[in-house]
Amino acid sequence: MKDIEMKFNIVLAKLDELAADDQELVQMAMKATDNSYAKYSHFRVGAALLLADGSVVIGANQENAVFPLGLCAERTAIFAAQAQRPDQPILKIAIAAQNANGFMANPVSPCGSCRQVILEMEERYEQPIRILLYGTTGVYVINSVRDLLPLCFIDESMR
Repeated sequence: MKDIEMKFNIVLAKLDELAADDQELVQMAMKATDNSYAKYSHFRVGAALLLADGSVVIGANQENAVFPLGLCAERTAIFAAQAQRPDQPILKIAIAAQNANGFMANPVSPCGSCRQVILEMEERYEQPIRILLYGTTGVYVINSVRDLLPLCFIDESMR
């Protein structure tokens, strides 16, 4: 038996320490929370994707009284981008969340389903997707979803 050590790097930055384009993407994710339909949880999440051609696609969580039928902000943005611009790789995704008290102090991380979908996009386009997770205390900057999902399940896992 042996221990396997896995390491990953997450940067914590103040919003104003980010490059201007990263700040803008985070602000778009923050604004996208306004498009959330969170009648039940009152937890509004917004996502903004930067595509390779420079265009941005936003998404917001959408709830339903039948809870499994809702969809997270990250996946609404990714699926919209794939439906409208499938030829454009996703370079970055910014995510912001707020509740009745305002934006969350600590950054909120994508759920497992969203992590898997982001991973599939990294595999599809053969490049990492930079992830920016906003909180009022700072922004987590993550270079690939593999840092959030180190033992991932991909197509290669089935061979």
